[in-house]
Amino acid sequence: MIPLSVLSVFVPTFLLVSLTPGMCMTLAMVLGMTQGVRRTLWMMLGELAGVGLVAFAAGAGVAALMLRQPELFAVFKWLGGVYLGYLGVMMWRSRGGMAIPETLEAGPPAARGQLALQGLVTAVANPKGWAFFVALLPPFLDAARPLAPQLAALIAVILVIEFLCLLLYATGGQTLRRLLGRRDSVRLLNRAAGTLMVGVGLWLALG
Repeated sequence: MIPLSVLSVFVPTFLLVSLTPGMCMTLAMVLGMTQGVRRTLWMMLGELAGVGLVAFAAGAGVAALMLRQPELFAVFKWLGGVYLGYLGVMMWRSRGGMAIPETLEAGPPAARGQLALQGLVTAVANPKGWAFFVALLPPFLDAARPLAPQLAALIAVILVIEFLCLLLYATGGQTLRRLLGRRDSVRLLNRAAGTLMVGVGLWLALG
């Protein structure tokens, strides 16, 4: 068990960080706008898996080694950035499964696996996320106690907070779609969502 004194500091610290707009939260808002909250849950599943992996690596000391090898991130984050940028351009043009359909004859929505992969890539390919966990987790781990139970408890707290924040952003995106969801506004929504998606891709590739 994690002492309440530790949780009383850890929870508000991570909550504040998670609520701050970032790549994953922007992605959740974009997909909430174009796919709806229910389908965005698949992206969240992938993102949470990525966050859990990065947090575990940070707590186990692996992340410090990874951060000394920036070339390990370079290809992965550039490929991820280009992929997200491509999706953004397709959304801007109201094409592809990520876009809001303008007609009943539009193609099927984005596949669940595609959404989950987006979330996973965005979470794992972000070096700033690795650096953040390296800085955040160790101060809350007690070297005098077994590492595994502490790390498992903190990661569980992280995932709950991250999920709630993702859900908040996705709901905000879906609400925006409903407010501007008239037929003549669909193209505008797709262009706004596509622009944000391209921005996330650039953020990931150049960050």
